[in-house]
Amino acid sequence: MQTNRRTFLVASGLTALSSARAAGSNDTFRAGIIGCGGRVGGVLNSADKVGGYRIVAACDVYEPHRDAMRDRSEGLASTHLDYREVLDKKDVDIVFIATPDHWHVKILTDAVAAGKDVYVEKPVTHTLEEGEPAIRAVHDSKRIVQCGMQQRSWTHFRSAVDLLQGGSIGRITRVRTYWYQNYQTSFLGKPIDAQLLDWKRWLGNAPDQPYEEEKYKRWRWFWNFGGGAMTDLFTHWIDVVHWAMNSPAPKVVQGMGDTYFFDKWDCPDTVQSILRYPNFEVNYDGTMVSSIDDGGLEFRGTKGTLKIDRSKFAIYREGVKGGEASLVEQSFRDGTIDHVQNFFECVRDRKEPNAPIETGVAAARAGHLANLAIRHGDKVTWPLKA
Repeated sequence: MQTNRRTFLVASGLTALSSARAAGSNDTFRAGIIGCGGRVGGVLNSADKVGGYRIVAACDVYEPHRDAMRDRSEGLASTHLDYREVLDKKDVDIVFIATPDHWHVKILTDAVAAGKDVYVEKPVTHTLEEGEPAIRAVHDSKRIVQCGMQQRSWTHFRSAVDLLQGGSIGRITRVRTYWYQNYQTSFLGKPIDAQLLDWKRWLGNAPDQPYEEEKYKRWRWFWNFGGGAMTDLFTHWIDVVHWAMNSPAPKVVQGMGDTYFFDKWDCPDTVQSILRYPNFEVNYDGTMVSSIDDGGLEFRGTKGTLKIDRSKFAIYREGVKGGEASLVEQSFRDGTIDHVQNFFECVRDRKEPNAPIETGVAAARAGHLANLAIRHGDKVTWPLKA
């Protein structure tokens, strides 16, 4: 028989949201936004549903993005080209970082050193080498850092992890992760006015190179700025695996990928990777020219299989005729709302957030190792051999 707990979750979730609003009504966080493009808009939409914050400063190297964030603040936010000016402001309590990957750790470490609590988008790191310095900087500063892996706060993901850790599907030997998206027409947005963009500042510590709109808009697919599917999409899913399996690092990674369609990109548009952990293995497959099936995970155990995506999870028992799910739990809202709420609560209470810096570094590390295997066509072991 199929069990559906959506009604209970809706009621309890709305109660929690109402409580959060009440708790935040007497103190409003003053937020600085660093990186004012599309992703931070989604995060702030979630923050608006939580309440208890206001935007006081915004930084971006593209003038229209700065102007849009000032408008969002109803004209109250100051705008800046240099992110350090935001960090220097005494009236900034918290910072949202949503820049390209190659800027994350630099801005994060400067932000915590300046006494700011931080919500930083994933992947936290752009290289393997950045991981340990980022962890040390956060620990030394004693600031609150929430990494943008919202599944850790998403209600049905939390329920699924409880079931997996409780042995609901037996011993898990394999996890399949996958994500399919179609970039042929999506994510293009409005044309960029290059005269209003500080390209040199955007490059930062990346090698000097001429401006290309494809690099600016789809920076995730160029090694200088991102890491393709393995540090973008895969990072979300491998974090769920690390969490559910209580195993933060693979021992051996293999992979292959190629650019079959998007010939301007550095990163492959079609990839497969296999990661061997101490007691189980994980694989990832995906391509960026087909969106059918979207993305998800399948945990396969000795007693059953749990399939989960951003809308629901379902458990299928071994030996059940007809393949009907024995348990289904649906999501009733975007987990980013709960993730921002958790961040605000932890800033207020000084407790560890749902996605602390170690989890962000670990998830990014798995993607970096997969990219090493894909790029070099060889097996990669962790820790890396000197």
